[in-house]
Amino acid sequence: MTANPRRQLRPTDVKRLNRTWRRNTEGRLALIVESVTGPFNIGSIFRTAAAFGVDRVWLAGNATPPTNPKAQKTALGTDRLVAWEEPVPVAEAVRAARADGFTVVAIELTGDAVPLHEAKLDGDVCLVVGGEDHGCSPALLEAADAVCYIPQVGRVGSLNVAVATAIAVGEVRRREWAGRPAPGDEPGSPAS
Repeated sequence: MTANPRRQLRPTDVKRLNRTWRRNTEGRLALIVESVTGPFNIGSIFRTAAAFGVDRVWLAGNATPPTNPKAQKTALGTDRLVAWEEPVPVAEAVRAARADGFTVVAIELTGDAVPLHEAKLDGDVCLVVGGEDHGCSPALLEAADAVCYIPQVGRVGSLNVAVATAIAVGEVRRREWAGRPAPGDEPGSPAS
């Protein structure tokens, strides 16, 4: 540990810290991105996916691929760190996720949706987000195993799809890490 623990970590230290979190992460996480057409949203979703260790992204409907030049500006090359599939019909994406062992949970406001903090998100989870204007399609909602929503208390009724994705993906990982010691806090580590 350095003399000033509040200094920003050097790139080597950041890599070491991230590697430790990766070793403490067991749950598989995937995404289905249905009809998200904004390239900057796609780029942000891929960057979030890479940061949180998402295993695979299935693109569905008319979703913009991360190879779009505008998506690349936001993704900053992170699309090469996450396996992804070219857009397919949403039912096909859901079947593929289930065949790979994932429980499919849509993020959407529906009559039967539960708040994100109460949703069953353990095990191998594939979160689903829908397009910017209309959210998840009826076919997708019918195919999903469960639906949850992100509670909001402000005067705006919805979030940007990339922000909603980041919140949901972060919640899955937060739950997995809750109760575990943070890297460096384990007994016998140099920082303890």
